[in-house]
Amino acid sequence: MESYESVLLVKSEVFVFKIPPRTTVRGYRAADWNLQEPQWTGRMRLVTKDKECILKLEDRNSGELFAQCPIDTYPGVAIETVSDSSRYFVLRIKDDSGRQAFIGLGFSDRSDSFDLNVALQDHFKWLKKTEEIEKEKEEPKQELDLKFKEGETIKINMKITKKDGADGQGKAKTRPTSTGGLLPPPPGSGMSKISPPPAPSQNSSPIHQVNANANNWGDFTSAAPAPAPQPSRTSSNPPQPSNSNPNWVQF
Repeated sequence: MESYESVLLVKSEVFVFKIPPRTTVRGYRAADWNLQEPQWTGRMRLVTKDKECILKLEDRNSGELFAQCPIDTYPGVAIETVSDSSRYFVLRIKDDSGRQAFIGLGFSDRSDSFDLNVALQDHFKWLKKTEEIEKEKEEPKQELDLKFKEGETIKINMKITKKDGADGQGKAKTRPTSTGGLLPPPPGSGMSKISPPPAPSQNSSPIHQVNANANNWGDFTSAAPAPAPQPSRTSSNPPQPSNSNPNWVQF
C-alpha cells in the first residue's frame, strides 16, 4: 500500500540564519547570530510520511525545496532550542547524499514557535502509543491458568441444614416455644399475685347504705305547708289561691 504525506503544521514566514560553531556545552545562543540579516526567508511545512517526520523549508511562491530536516526524536539532535529565546531553534539539515549541516531557524511571533513545539510533541506521543498497540497485538498478554493440576484437590467445609432442623452433624436445633402471642416476662422479674376483692356483706351493699342514709334526712312528707301570703290592703288585685302541693317541702 502506497503511503501518503500528511501535513501537521504550516508557517508562511520563517527566517534562516548562519550560526557559528558551538564553543561550549551550554548550548546555542541566538544573541550570537546576526539576527538583523537572515540568510533566507521562506515557508516552513512540518509533514509526516508513515512514521517519518520531516521539517521542510520551501520557497513561498514556487514551493521549491530549500532544505529539509528529518526528525527522529523530539527533543533531540535534529532540532534543538536555544538557551536565550523561545523563538529560535537549531536545525540539522540533510541532503539526499547524506551530508548534513546546522542552521538557525527563527519566527517573528512567539505563538508560531509554540505551535511547532506542540505539533512535534503530539506527533511523537501518537507514535509511541501506536507502537505500544502494535506490540500488544504481536505479543498478547499471558492468560492466567486457573485449572487444577493433576492430583491437586481442595477441601471445602459446608454447613447444610436439613428439613427437620438438624444441621450437618445430626444435632437438631431448638426452637423457641410459642406463648400464645404474648412475650414471656423478662428474666429475674417476679410475678406478684393480685389479691381478690373482699366478699360483699349486708352492711357494705349499696342498697343498705342508701336505706341507712335515708333515716338521717327525716320524713319529707310530714312537713307542714307554708302559710299563704296575706293580701295587702293597698293592692287592688284579689288574692290568688296557692297551688303548692302539701306533699312538697317549700325551701
